[in-house]
Amino acid sequence: MSRIAIVGSCITRDLWRFRGRSIAKTSPDLPLPMLYVSRTSLPSLFATPVAGFRPAARPPGGLRPQPHRALAADLRKTALAELVAFRPTHLIFDFIDERFDLLSVAGTLVTDSWELETSGYRARPALRGARSIPRLSAACERLWLEAAGELAALIRATPLAEARLILHSARWAGRRRTTSGREAPVTGVEILPGRAADLGRHNDLLARYEAAFTELMPAMDRVEAPGLRLADDAHEWGGSPFHYVPDYYAEIWRQLDQLGLRPEAVVA
Repeated sequence: MSRIAIVGSCITRDLWRFRGRSIAKTSPDLPLPMLYVSRTSLPSLFATPVAGFRPAARPPGGLRPQPHRALAADLRKTALAELVAFRPTHLIFDFIDERFDLLSVAGTLVTDSWELETSGYRARPALRGARSIPRLSAACERLWLEAAGELAALIRATPLAEARLILHSARWAGRRRTTSGREAPVTGVEILPGRAADLGRHNDLLARYEAAFTELMPAMDRVEAPGLRLADDAHEWGGSPFHYVPDYYAEIWRQLDQLGLRPEAVVA
């Protein structure tokens, strides 16, 4: 029976939410059961913990519990140990969260996510003086490729080698379906409020990431639906270039089903 781990974003997690999976009573933000590693970046996963950081007992800044856990894991670097201990039968990657800049601080790296900004942790002494490494910079891409090699080695050397690896190939949609049902261009894209994004350059980066990742990793299955990458203004989480129309999720689910990853086969 299946144990699913996701290293990625809501586009993969939401497959279970939108296909009718029950929600864990103890973790209402997260479909049950799976391990969901999000709001991070491969270089951050392999960096050292932020010295002197301790997460708040309760999520600050209005964050929900699951995003706060993801943020704390990114700062404390606990995700890889949890992933290995989880011993997934299926490990799904998507790189949509690989859009945030990195921060270099006190000899380590963290992900400059919306959650980090909202939490107020960025102003704590442990993160003061952080230097930005722009996502689209050559330096960030080198760090990412190095970390991808580290991840491939980790998988081969741990129980993760027993998991079926799946790459969920996704891109930022250039067109959206409005609430009136018409199609229109996606415009005014921002990574964080006030930080405009170049959709084309990010999609080019995703293509390079996926190509390099495929070369480095053990054999992987691939699921994708290029013809259905249409953003949905009526999406549960609001309009975004990677909040797709329902047909997209249905098609990806169909492909996962063909790989034997059925909802009724998922157990904790």
